[in-house]
Amino acid sequence: MRYITEPAFVLHARPWRETSLLVEVLSAEHGRIGLVARGVQGPKKHLLRAALQPLQSIRFDGEQRGELAQLRAAEAVDAAPLLHGDAALAGFYINELCLRLAPRQAPQPELHAVYAQVRERLRAGEPLAWTLRRFERDVLDALGVGLDYALAGEGDAIDPAARYRLDPEHGPRRVLGERAGERRELATGRALLALASDAQPGSEDLASLRLPLRAVLLHHLSGRGLKSWEMLGALGRLTAAQRCSAPAASG
Repeated sequence: MRYITEPAFVLHARPWRETSLLVEVLSAEHGRIGLVARGVQGPKKHLLRAALQPLQSIRFDGEQRGELAQLRAAEAVDAAPLLHGDAALAGFYINELCLRLAPRQAPQPELHAVYAQVRERLRAGEPLAWTLRRFERDVLDALGVGLDYALAGEGDAIDPAARYRLDPEHGPRRVLGERAGERRELATGRALLALASDAQPGSEDLASLRLPLRAVLLHHLSGRGLKSWEMLGALGRLTAAQRCSAPAASG
């Protein structure tokens, strides 16, 4: 199979041998494609290397040979978002999630559109936590395993005042009695309704979505977590330690 000016987003690139890269891209028509980009480390190849950076929108030519395609040419369509700090980590997470969930050589027009949308939300500096929760919801929908956040698994309407566990196969399950320490693993009904209507909830309700959605994603990742989750956890522990060790402000 040959690819001619195929539109795609770069998910990942890593060095291979002395002068080459192994690149993973997300295409609307062909899903996730692995590319071998040979001889891109030379001084005259800086434009090609720049086009093969994660989050970059490209058009490429290539030829499929077995599992990996040989890259013939690639050019950037626009400038990738310039992300720093937490936003850069969010970009890494978005790419890793797509890399793990998108199948090879299977059309993914919905996922491609979701990626394009979250890329622009990151570029615009929209609230990061809400941007990621919407992305997680939309990725699951694009892959055909999304949930109805307005209805409980039994078919009852979501109660804004209740708390729910997200069952990956059956949807929200109302929790009537919480065990010690369980609350942080449960989403509020208000948060689920906000997610269903695409209306940003308050900060406490928004925070309640993170771990329940992560549990659903982990199910579809076959129980194997993401490196970006480990990084986020380490960053959170470091921030907490710095906060505890900082001298108290006077006055």
